[in-house]
Amino acid sequence: MLKQYTVAVVAALLTGAAAQTYSDCNPTNETDCSNDAALSSTYSYDFTDGEDSENWSSTASTDVEYTTKGAEFIITEQGDAPTLQSEWYIFFGRVEVHMKASSGTGIVSSVVLLSDDLDELDWEFLGGDADEVQTIYFGQGNSTSTDREVDVAVDDAQSTSHNYTLYWTETSCVWYLDGTAVRTLNYADADNGNQYPQTPMRVKLGSWAGGDSDNSEGTITWAGGETDYDDGPFTMTVESIEVTNFNPGASYTYSDQTGDMDSIVVNDSDDDSSSTSTGSSTKASTKTSTKTSASGTASATYISTAVSSAASAVVSSAGATETPGATDSASNSSGTTPTSSSIAVVTSTTTGIGAMMAPSTWMIIGAVTVAILGHL
Repeated sequence: MLKQYTVAVVAALLTGAAAQTYSDCNPTNETDCSNDAALSSTYSYDFTDGEDSENWSSTASTDVEYTTKGAEFIITEQGDAPTLQSEWYIFFGRVEVHMKASSGTGIVSSVVLLSDDLDELDWEFLGGDADEVQTIYFGQGNSTSTDREVDVAVDDAQSTSHNYTLYWTETSCVWYLDGTAVRTLNYADADNGNQYPQTPMRVKLGSWAGGDSDNSEGTITWAGGETDYDDGPFTMTVESIEVTNFNPGASYTYSDQTGDMDSIVVNDSDDDSSSTSTGSSTKASTKTSTKTSASGTASATYISTAVSSAASAVVSSAGATETPGATDSASNSSGTTPTSSSIAVVTSTTTGIGAMMAPSTWMIIGAVTVAILGHL
């Protein structure tokens, strides 16, 4: 099926899906790309309250409609591809979306994290199958491998609202369905990290007709068949979203063209010069780490503030949080997020004492480290 998906990605450049999988300026190919605006910390929004034009923009000619049900992405005719794109990026983080997928043969509903160099993490729903969701990843747009997609069973994704969460860190990405981890991608498992999504990403929400008659045969087959617009309208509904950025700042800069996380500079201001001042920015390469092992886990000594943010999401002194690789049987039906007292950790993003430290400890260590570096 993924070979067909590869064809679909190519064909998508000529269809409505181009609103989701393209880059205005790819920093691995170009040297004059502008900085990426960063989400300052945590963003939460209930779309049943209406439009949020400050944080989202439409990337297609088809408008998103806002009702008491939420943001409605409606396809009524050929060419419709309603899509919202966040005005900011996150550099590792947590994205929780409560939504209902669209029905309709050939209709594709999606939650996409996409970077400027086409790193990608997806939830994809096919309108002809209400009981399955696809989890997919790509590194720098490379779709040559046939092992990127894992299909997950879901109880009626079209009539029932579910919690779809991505927990993305330097060492792993975990897909959660209603609070239960359904897939874990370790850094080492993605071609020894070479294909692991690791650059700042926007959040994109949208729907398009993969089954449109103008698409390639491969795209139509992958989407589940040809779309009959007379059966519409076809509606994807997003009720709410919550996003946490693990490396907040003002903006992100690619310091070279490798597309590696170590090349990303976190700026405290929109002025690039801030990245050269001690304590005013964080460069991922200031951490030393052993990223891979036979088991795919990672052990690391962190100097950057990145791990402080990630660690604070792992163990929350305030209570509820979602933990990488964790399951919470009590939350399966309610769709609530696992709490620190009820989880059973099956995959950790770090090993050793670092995984057990409280967020406050990491924050102190980070502050002291920055202070020391400032006097070297």
